[in-house]
Amino acid sequence: MLPRGRPRALGAAALLLLLLLLGFLLFGGDLECARRARGGAGSFPCALTPRIPQDGRPRGAAALDRDPQTDPGGHNRSDCVLPRPLPPRCELLHVAIVCAGHNTSRDVITLVKSLLFYRKNPLHLHLVTDAVARNILETLFHTWMVPAVRVSFYDANELKPQVSWIPNKHYSGLYGLMKLVLPGALPPDLARVIVLDTDVTFASDIAELWALFAHFSGVILLWLDRLRQAGWEQMWKLTATQELLTLPATSLADQDIFNAVIKGHPALVQPLPCVWNVQLSDHTLAERCYLEAADIKAIHWNSPKKLRVKNKHVEFFRNLYLTFLEYDGNLLRRELFGCPSPHPPEAEQLQQALAQLNEEDACFEFRQQQLTVHRVHITFLPHEPPPPRPHDVTLVAQLSMDRLQMLEALCRHWPGPMSLALYLTDAEAQQFLRFIEASEVLSARQDVAYHVVYREGPLYPINQIRNVALAQALTPYVFLSDIDFLPAYSLYDYLRASIEQLELGSRRKAALVVPAFETLHYQFSFPTSKAELLALLDSGSVYTFRYHEWPRGHAPTDYARWREAQVPYRVQWAGDYEPYVVVPRDCPRYDPRFVGFGWNKVAHIMELDAQEYEFLVLPEAFTIHLPHTPSLYISRFRSSTTYRDCLQALKDEFLQDLSRHYGAAALKYLTALQQPEAP
Repeated sequence: MLPRGRPRALGAAALLLLLLLLGFLLFGGDLECARRARGGAGSFPCALTPRIPQDGRPRGAAALDRDPQTDPGGHNRSDCVLPRPLPPRCELLHVAIVCAGHNTSRDVITLVKSLLFYRKNPLHLHLVTDAVARNILETLFHTWMVPAVRVSFYDANELKPQVSWIPNKHYSGLYGLMKLVLPGALPPDLARVIVLDTDVTFASDIAELWALFAHFSGVILLWLDRLRQAGWEQMWKLTATQELLTLPATSLADQDIFNAVIKGHPALVQPLPCVWNVQLSDHTLAERCYLEAADIKAIHWNSPKKLRVKNKHVEFFRNLYLTFLEYDGNLLRRELFGCPSPHPPEAEQLQQALAQLNEEDACFEFRQQQLTVHRVHITFLPHEPPPPRPHDVTLVAQLSMDRLQMLEALCRHWPGPMSLALYLTDAEAQQFLRFIEASEVLSARQDVAYHVVYREGPLYPINQIRNVALAQALTPYVFLSDIDFLPAYSLYDYLRASIEQLELGSRRKAALVVPAFETLHYQFSFPTSKAELLALLDSGSVYTFRYHEWPRGHAPTDYARWREAQVPYRVQWAGDYEPYVVVPRDCPRYDPRFVGFGWNKVAHIMELDAQEYEFLVLPEAFTIHLPHTPSLYISRFRSSTTYRDCLQALKDEFLQDLSRHYGAAALKYLTALQQPEAP
């Protein structure tokens, strides 16, 4: 029995009692168990929920006068916990999760990976989120495109007024109370759902858990209607009000209230086998469970310390968690054969396009890469959006793991907002996270938004990655740069002043050109003014960008004129021009067909010109390229005739599309292909 006075704190899975009260039966017993606990028409079915009883044996939570679920040795054996057949393989299983913020969104993904790894059934995820988490997870699941997974979102802000009156000291804040109001948030026709905390990792098929209450089918809907009519909302609110007369604030969030309800209605609870909730807090007695269990079904990091919790077996559990944390999510896009599941229209179109590709085509990998839909995790780290300013500018760039060392210097040069997209594997994303946390410079910058595009395919989808960073910029203007360039220290303020002075926006459609330079020296004293830059240029320490290799790319900037210029001047587009520019945020996106090396920026500048942007060179602006080892893709371009032939085919297709879209105005671009190719 539960002791008198303040109720014993049950395991976190017991917080899901509300599903029981609803008839959702989060963790339900069988019919015989229900008959024992029922006792009358107004009573409730029993649930299986974990706790550590007073004698220290890991039996689960049994809020009954006697514990029929366990033998004297504390083992889980009872006709209430008989092995149950798994649900039909195509039965839809419902899972609900409360999630808020950037960090918890990452936890949700690891949890979902563990679910998908073992699952054999279609899943419907019901996510109660704040605006931040919804933005992140909606993008992620849309781009993940996992077959037989549906996702529904519910606005946590709409639920806050229902729980904000409860004093709460738990680290999860109001979101730790959200499970109390799930009955009103979830669809009224939803009969059963499993509610999970974000810090749970599955080690088994969730269908096994679903099977624990699947045999209530046909009875649960009746109980659901009856219980909703009886008013679960009034029940928990009355209990909470009474509890708070003697309890200043909840310290365990909704668990305190569930415990109080259980105290008043002990027939509501029956044990859940402890292997379904192996809790890893500092003082847990879970060891007595998992040392005796045949296998572990789910682990629960129910401590603010999470993976840093003290447990002599924590390394084993940590490795299980890290397996899914770093697991390639692309491998979870597997079909559930034998379970028809309609694909979204965009997925159907993608499959049709991929089916039309010819694997014998020499350019097959180019065609396949440009059709690949990459998983995207926007705002991978906590981010504070910049305050609205009419002339503000976000630096936009993309990078991979081998350019992380550029980030600290970039943050020192650019004090304004940045939107950076990183092309990483799942494992590299965790290395990146540790890299940021270890840097005082980077961890202090909350105005830098990092977006992870997960790696897939043989070629570098540079323009797709750029488009992710561009789409997530929040200021009216963007500076389209590359990660291996450092802007002048004063460039951020200078650009904002120039935008205002030139009256850009609705009055003037322009792309502001930031002249590009390069140095071949790894040890380099960065110039603090145009005068210092010109001195370095004259001494041979700095060159105009790619002067020795591909001068056509930046020649239209007219560096000779820039040396003397004191006001912005206009230049004309020319073939292969690829300057770094400042444009409105709603500018054309980069053409995703260009992957790897070659023409990715050229095509974008060409489209700006086709849309009649004027190119204005800023006289005091500059950015400098720092040396680094050549990328794999430029090496392939230089060494492979096939690679260059495929790039030429992409150019031809792009120009044809440009002509179809812009008509006669695009004829001048056809001459671009008659010029020598870039090295």
